[in-house]
Amino acid sequence: MPTFDPAYGYALDQLRSITPPLPPDDFVPFWQARYQRALALDPRQRITYCAWSHPDFECYDLNYRSTDAFEIGGWALIPKHAPVTRGVIVGHGYGGREGPDFHLPIPNAVYLFPCFRGLSRSRRWPISDNPAYHVLHDIDNKDRYILGGCVEDLWVAVSALLAMFPAVAGHVGYLGISFGGGIGALALPWDRRIQRAHLNVPSFGDHPRRLKLPTWGSAAALQNYQREHGHILDTLRYYDAAIAARYIEAPVHVAAALADPVVTPPGQFSIYNALPREKRLFVFDMGHADYPRKAEQENALIEELREFFDCL
Repeated sequence: MPTFDPAYGYALDQLRSITPPLPPDDFVPFWQARYQRALALDPRQRITYCAWSHPDFECYDLNYRSTDAFEIGGWALIPKHAPVTRGVIVGHGYGGREGPDFHLPIPNAVYLFPCFRGLSRSRRWPISDNPAYHVLHDIDNKDRYILGGCVEDLWVAVSALLAMFPAVAGHVGYLGISFGGGIGALALPWDRRIQRAHLNVPSFGDHPRRLKLPTWGSAAALQNYQREHGHILDTLRYYDAAIAARYIEAPVHVAAALADPVVTPPGQFSIYNALPREKRLFVFDMGHADYPRKAEQENALIEELREFFDCL
């Protein structure tokens, strides 16, 4: 157990009243310019049969080329017994990904599971796949910071999906957990090709608050860097998922935790609170940990997502 309170003294009503931080003046043009550059790329996507086997899906290795000529690896699942009418990109946590997920509740969907740059199948020197170092890569340059490249990897994944399955245009969803939830919040405002999204215990929300709260997560590395070098918010204010969330137009389902030693609940709820349009909230007792009702709540979440994505 952590030596600090993973609820940080917040009750649910307090979490739901947190005010997200304000954007820098050039936040919108900063991200719109990046999106337009990523949108112009040819992802050179390719899929090849892989060793995974499943009764309901054809399983493939996925590769495509993202910005900075970064080769992204991952997996693709194509339904065996149903027509493909929807496409879903699935983002992973900071632990990376070792394979595709087969339990996701969106039928008739082709799933892409890209590994964001520097992690799992997208490892590349000199980027560390240790979250404590990955989260600091190029943090002294807001135009080169690693999280921006990861957001671009998501946008280019959508381009790869639509190139392979053009019929799913207008029916594209995103599922992201923890690290992938924060990346999703940063990506969604600018990419209107994504119609619906789910963010599960999303990271990178409310950096000014994150830098002050004890944690086991990647924010601890940011806090150490801030103590040694200072000025970290010069970059992080452009990569605040709670700031980005205010610009999201698509419906978003958020699963946020009342207690979480890795991704602080105030940051998670700051993202949810900032969403200006259609949104739904599922509340976990705890995130990034085992607890008595974990299986029960995860099953309930799957059922909610089945209904939320039914109209995708």
